[in-house]
Amino acid sequence: MVSIIAAFQFLTISPTLIKRMFTSQEMGRAVGWFPLVGVVLGASLYVVNYAAQLIFPTPVSAALTLFAWVIFTRAFHLDGFMDTCDGLFGGWTPDRRLEIMKDSRMGAFGAAGGILVLLTEYAALQSISDASPPLNTSLFSALMLSTTLGRWASPLVIYFFPYAREDGLGIEMKRNVRVREVILATLIAGSTAWLISGWIGFLLMLGAAMIGLLVAFYAMRLLSGLTGDIYGTVTTLVEMLTLVFFTIS
Repeated sequence: MVSIIAAFQFLTISPTLIKRMFTSQEMGRAVGWFPLVGVVLGASLYVVNYAAQLIFPTPVSAALTLFAWVIFTRAFHLDGFMDTCDGLFGGWTPDRRLEIMKDSRMGAFGAAGGILVLLTEYAALQSISDASPPLNTSLFSALMLSTTLGRWASPLVIYFFPYAREDGLGIEMKRNVRVREVILATLIAGSTAWLISGWIGFLLMLGAAMIGLLVAFYAMRLLSGLTGDIYGTVTTLVEMLTLVFFTIS
């Protein structure tokens, strides 16, 4: 139970049930439960969208859903994506890129990347919502799979790729992730994908894995390893592209 609570407290604004710092072992085990956080997040966002569509037009309900998405996750992964854009595109050496990514100030690349991701997600949410009335099975599938698979792809790259720094929470978590966490995350994501979309869900899992690997390999060309910001980038891009997939008619 501690590892499940750690996963929710780490990735969302859920109430602080355990009011202490989690150990590195607990954080490592929490990685296996990341997709479960995605399942709960996706269901919560669908409830927000459904309630909003009962009152507001589709564009407003899509915006409110995206607003809730950012609030529920504390913009955690989005912030990592923007830091990654600043670092990878704004630096000329591995050390300088890592230095930029650690800087809390936002640069032009990060701002542009964040805006483009939010615009794409908003357009996708509106497009999917337009397909049918409030009880929208396509939107339910899109939200559930985007949040779940985004939090499944990150454990894959956490486990299989080296970490760039020798200190910080990321390296402690990385050192304590075992193959059992990857298997647990895969079982949660796979069962969710199958129950929601059948074979399409499995194809989307394959796509999520490919996105994670492509991001990780690209980052490894420019850095000595991955960072927490790269993990957030993987989650953000998988979420966005999964939503985009559901707009295909």
